[in-house]
Amino acid sequence: MTEASPTIPEELLDALMSNYQKPEDLIGANGLLKQLTKAIIERALEAEMTAHLGHAKHAPVTRADGNARNGKSRKTLKGDFGDLPIDIPRDRLGEFEPQLIPKHQRRWTGFDDKIISLYARGLTVREIQAHLAELYGTEVSPSLISAVTDAVLEDVALWQARPLDSVYPIVYLDCLHTKVRDSGCVQVKAVYLAIGINLAGEKEVLGLWIAQSEGAKFWLQVVTELKNRGVNDIFIACVDGLKGFPEAIETVYPQTAVQLCIVHLVRNSLHYVSYKLRQQVADDLKRIYQAATAQDAERQLREFESRWQDAYPTIAPLWRRHWANVIPFFEYPPAIRKIIYTTNTIESVNRSLRKIIKNRSIFPSDEALSKLLYLAPRNISQKWTLPVADWKAALNRFTILFAERMPNP
Repeated sequence: MTEASPTIPEELLDALMSNYQKPEDLIGANGLLKQLTKAIIERALEAEMTAHLGHAKHAPVTRADGNARNGKSRKTLKGDFGDLPIDIPRDRLGEFEPQLIPKHQRRWTGFDDKIISLYARGLTVREIQAHLAELYGTEVSPSLISAVTDAVLEDVALWQARPLDSVYPIVYLDCLHTKVRDSGCVQVKAVYLAIGINLAGEKEVLGLWIAQSEGAKFWLQVVTELKNRGVNDIFIACVDGLKGFPEAIETVYPQTAVQLCIVHLVRNSLHYVSYKLRQQVADDLKRIYQAATAQDAERQLREFESRWQDAYPTIAPLWRRHWANVIPFFEYPPAIRKIIYTTNTIESVNRSLRKIIKNRSIFPSDEALSKLLYLAPRNISQKWTLPVADWKAALNRFTILFAERMPNP
């Protein structure tokens, strides 16, 4: 049976609210709630001191070492009530360790979380300062904001090194670009994001990497890291033409099929097409990737080439250059094709990230970029509460197609 919460006597409430006339009297900068919070905290600290010394205030000293109260020190806490000055009791021997407000604590519980939450939503340091000043009437220095958000770097390292599942049926890889100051120069850096679909059909951000250079060597480092973190197998890797990735994945995961994003390929093809003919070309391209088999798709590609070669001679060769990473698509039934047809799963994350980083024209360091790119996907992934659409049908197909590679239940 749940115990009833203690109720505050009506007489006490009447006394507290006797001078109430407007909301500011209750929640203003010097309102009743702030004064009441200060009074309760200081009363609790006095109770802690009494328990520490073994005697009440003004009572005879009972300790053999003669330790007793020795005045107070003032500390200002930052929190939802703005700046809250608190008088902390002291003892003569300096042994008192407050539990409610530990030594060196300057911010009320949860205040750091508010700073991190604002940072994760892409607010700059100046915007966070202004927001906290407006809401809570407290001034927060840039160094404090940096110190609070820097504490996230340890979490970033732990998150990036955490163990992963042994098998991911599908892994999506994509990138976005942003400017970062490095060694005194501003560079455009690529940030690569990997999202896995686990056996339960749930999306999971596997990691992110800031690329100093792109190519097979970089991707070999990434897939080796995934292997070292426990990923023994990936059935299908969906990418958007990442340079050097097929070679790297074949080295570490030789059984993994690399599937090029069909939607990206279609978009790249339509870049060459006039607006009036775009729908016709798109319809003819659809016949290629909606073909029943790879042989039928190749026949559709030849027909497309014969029809559009004179007007748009670059499109068919574009498809042929990537054909080896297009045809894995045709080996799977519709339930799986629907999932690997596009990298929209990861593109939607990247769109959210781009919205968040647009306020920052240049990041001061890789560490500053890493902090934001760790916090932002963490917020985004909280919305992933359901498996991907039609996952049961896809999983049944995976179980049949990759029976020898599926982990034991």
